[in-house]
Amino acid sequence: MRLKGRVALVTGAAMGIGKGIALLFAQQGARVIAADVNAQAGTATAEEIRATGAQCIFQRTDVSVEAEVKTAIAAGEKEFGHSVDVLANVAGIAHESPAHLLDLADWNRILSVNLTSMFLCAKHVLPGMMEAKRGSIVNITSVQGLFGFPGYPHYAASKGGVISLTRQMAREYAKHQIRVNCIAPGTVETPMNVQVLERVPNAAELRRAWDRMHPLGRIGQPIDVAWGALFLSCDESSWITGQCLSIDGGVSCSVLPE
Repeated sequence: MRLKGRVALVTGAAMGIGKGIALLFAQQGARVIAADVNAQAGTATAEEIRATGAQCIFQRTDVSVEAEVKTAIAAGEKEFGHSVDVLANVAGIAHESPAHLLDLADWNRILSVNLTSMFLCAKHVLPGMMEAKRGSIVNITSVQGLFGFPGYPHYAASKGGVISLTRQMAREYAKHQIRVNCIAPGTVETPMNVQVLERVPNAAELRRAWDRMHPLGRIGQPIDVAWGALFLSCDESSWITGQCLSIDGGVSCSVLPE
């Protein structure tokens, strides 16, 4: 098992990509700290993992609040008797608005959850990783951090910031044998995107458009991203740091329609 004996903190673990990563990490031997603001779904994720015989605790956490991040990490380290070896920064939210109509409160909320949270989680796992002289951080960004897409200026800014933060931390902490990478998914079938489909008048048409947008002919599944996160977290990627891996069905090598 590729993460045997390691302690992994996975944010956004209640559903979607975060849940997919938490399940796969546990399957590969990690002891998982599942963190999410959704206590009911997060508890269910932890129970599903424990039902397989793997180790997992759930900690209700607003990852944009530093005190709650510290509490989650402390709880996991107390439970497992070991500092965090792997951090999967997954938690994120989306909101649609053109820049000229965007409320400052919505701008701040997106930046806080999508970018500041990644800094906070990294800040509080890095000391343990530095002491251990090893560690891997995987930040989930988006292809929208790589190119423009109408209606999401605050989301794109937050995801572009994740890429820059990843590269900066990779350079700064390489001397401690800590690797920092990020993954830029295309459209993935997550509860957040399901909610988008529920809000539009013709969900089937939008779903077909999403599939066509990706050259491989389909949108992604959480497990597609989880396999990439596993690779970047384990020793097989021991000479990879500061990279942004696009797992996007080919969307980033094509021209997007408006």
